[in-house]
Amino acid sequence: MFDFAIIDAIDIFLVALLLYYTYRFMRDSKSLNVFIGIFVFIIIWLFVSRVLEMRLLGAILDKFVGVGSLAIIVLFQDEIRKFFNNLGAQNRLKSFRKLFGSAKKEDKMDRDAVMPIVMACQSMARSKVGALIVIERNSSLDDIVMTGDTIDANINQRLIENIFFKNSPLHDGAMIISKKRIKAAGCILPVSHDLDIPRELGLRHRAAMGMSQESDAICIVVSEETGRISTAINGNFRLRLSAESLESILADEMAK
Repeated sequence: MFDFAIIDAIDIFLVALLLYYTYRFMRDSKSLNVFIGIFVFIIIWLFVSRVLEMRLLGAILDKFVGVGSLAIIVLFQDEIRKFFNNLGAQNRLKSFRKLFGSAKKEDKMDRDAVMPIVMACQSMARSKVGALIVIERNSSLDDIVMTGDTIDANINQRLIENIFFKNSPLHDGAMIISKKRIKAAGCILPVSHDLDIPRELGLRHRAAMGMSQESDAICIVVSEETGRISTAINGNFRLRLSAESLESILADEMAK
């Protein structure tokens, strides 16, 4: 008979939880097939080494597992960095603050900050003025801010439109909004080289995707060619948005 204690049930639950979140993380990062392949290899390795006790094949697979650990770190370095970045972002702190009644006040402030951004994007979309706006959440963007020119101004529709005006020296870079203030403009973002990004999307969209993959920031893109508004959040695009849809997305995401 097995000596099954409460600690064993907790152990099984935690392992299942770890596998579930690993699966979901790999699915979101579009590396699900690689994750499934690794999982199948581990099952075969355990079956050969522990159940069948094949010494020769087991020894060979043991060597593969030893080298494979380093290969996994190299292969998933971007995903691992994103995981630890999200882990250290302390998302749970906001949940605790909401429990103590401060959620409504924060939500109202966020909604007040959303409207100038939405109105500016709507105006620039009509005029086909390209724009790239990054809204900081839990992950710090101080290193990105340092690549541009510091502004530190209140969020203002006219200021946003003037920064992205075609003859402005800062219109080609990204605007960083942090703590309900325009922190900097003309910033350089990491560009995503994901092959799944549609070819019709330009460099602004790739920069927005790269930023959303490396942080939890909300990235807004106004296309200079089509005048369409898009967002990139957690490595996922939402394309062809109306002003109302953009307002709803920003209000929901900034309230989290």
